[in-house]
Amino acid sequence: MEIIPFDKRIGFIWYNGEFVEWQNATTHVLNHGLHYGSCVFEGLRVYGEKIYKLEKHTDRLFFSAQRMGIDVPYSKDEINRAHEETIKKMNIKYGYVRPVIWRGSEMMAISAQKNKINVAVATWEWPSYFTKEDRLKGISLQTAVWKRPPPDCIPTDTKAAGLYMICTLSKHEAEKNGYTDALMLDYKGRVSESTGSNIFLVINGEIHTPVPDCFLNGITRQAVIEIAKNEGINVIERDIYPDEISKAEEIFLTGSAVEVTPVGKIDNQNFKVGNITTKISSLYMKEVDPNYEDND
Repeated sequence: MEIIPFDKRIGFIWYNGEFVEWQNATTHVLNHGLHYGSCVFEGLRVYGEKIYKLEKHTDRLFFSAQRMGIDVPYSKDEINRAHEETIKKMNIKYGYVRPVIWRGSEMMAISAQKNKINVAVATWEWPSYFTKEDRLKGISLQTAVWKRPPPDCIPTDTKAAGLYMICTLSKHEAEKNGYTDALMLDYKGRVSESTGSNIFLVINGEIHTPVPDCFLNGITRQAVIEIAKNEGINVIERDIYPDEISKAEEIFLTGSAVEVTPVGKIDNQNFKVGNITTKISSLYMKEVDPNYEDND
């Protein structure tokens, strides 16, 4: 199947309050978001024409903007309506939504007090982040060289563009070496997450997951923890170090894009796609998609 480049697609993007044809939704090369990272964004899933946890994502988008000193020129209700109108105009049944907020091009310097704040919402059909084969056998992770920074050096609790530079570097290196993604450690050498997803380890029938003190406490992460607890599975949030990975019987990732995805390999260690991972994945999909049928 031919993959159409994102800048060549057909449709519309909500751009500063109006719909603009997809290929005309552009910005100047000297915008502050491009040069200095003055940009925040979100990633949401659409299931059966319904956006999962829209309000929570919008709350986080506004929190990220506030932490970056960005005064969003629209209310949360207006942004929520923009999401709904965009998926309707694009006729999205099952897909992804990307709202983005960035400083414009009025000033070109580190200081950007007078720059216009721009807001856009784009959406596209996107059934699954990984292939069915990857989900069945589990994806592979390579431990990255780059570390998650401490929270007193950068606003690590935001979904800001600059925080993902090390993720791109790490994922590119992992893919070059035949892995699907990278495992990120933090500034203390603890397990933190993958390049864009939270991580969970199943040890002795319990679920262990790192404390999100220097990375996002993902919305999917929170949903999965609640699902597990409702099923009577003990969930332990704690510091996890790399030498504990070998103790895990199962490992899985969570995120709006990856949903619940099993991990089959980390570096030279292999893991099975076990019953707890399969159960959590099925329950999550039934929660987000009323039309979901577990055929696996």
